[in-house]
Amino acid sequence: MGKIITLMTQKGGVGKTTTTNCLAACYNRKGYKVLVVDMDPQGNLSFSLGINTEVCATIYDVLKGDLKPRFAIQRTQIADIIPSNILLSGLELEFTGDEREFALKRAIDEISHMYDYIFVDSPPGLGILTVNSLTAADYVIIPMLPDIFSLQGVSLVHETIEHVKKACNPNLEVAGILVNCFNPRLRLAKEVYGTAEMIAQQFNISVFRTYIRHSIAISEAQSLQLDVTEYAKKATGMADFFRLVRELSQKGI
Repeated sequence: MGKIITLMTQKGGVGKTTTTNCLAACYNRKGYKVLVVDMDPQGNLSFSLGINTEVCATIYDVLKGDLKPRFAIQRTQIADIIPSNILLSGLELEFTGDEREFALKRAIDEISHMYDYIFVDSPPGLGILTVNSLTAADYVIIPMLPDIFSLQGVSLVHETIEHVKKACNPNLEVAGILVNCFNPRLRLAKEVYGTAEMIAQQFNISVFRTYIRHSIAISEAQSLQLDVTEYAKKATGMADFFRLVRELSQKGI
């Protein structure tokens, strides 16, 4: 059974999809069998892996019950993926039945034996798609930027996680808060990182020792739909992601 890790944020633009892409690529590079599930209707992760979501099955088809999950898997050089497109946004209204929070979990349970790691890119916000992403997960990573607005969002994310643990997934664990686009030379970034550690301590969770530095090469790789571990292999941000993989391993993940 593969380990299932959901990436979750309260707001967009904090590097959630980039983190999902880079972690999947790093684990693939290390020889693990990796699946990513795009639960964001924007479909940015699907695009970055080179998927044309207008002509293939998506997670929308799976969650509606129209397709078995194994038939929605697309193969790429970076990882296998169940892609997403804008149709998924309508599922918020269509999910009205009993146990609607468990739809993604039921789908992943059918295929988890095929993979070592499954990464779920949840949409920004705290709606039913995010709840599904958390209900299906073993662990959750919370990316944030080193700014005050991301700090404010951490408490909302924590409340949602605690709700899901009580209602749907008592075994869910927070792997940690991940600070993206960190500049160690900036005083504000250091102050926010320290404040994040204090907030995390109150919630009995941790901030990853590894922070991710900004890298233009990583952004370029995603835009060009290329493997970040090849295109951006000399980038400082890519070295940070490999350090994050080692830290996750030290945590037993």
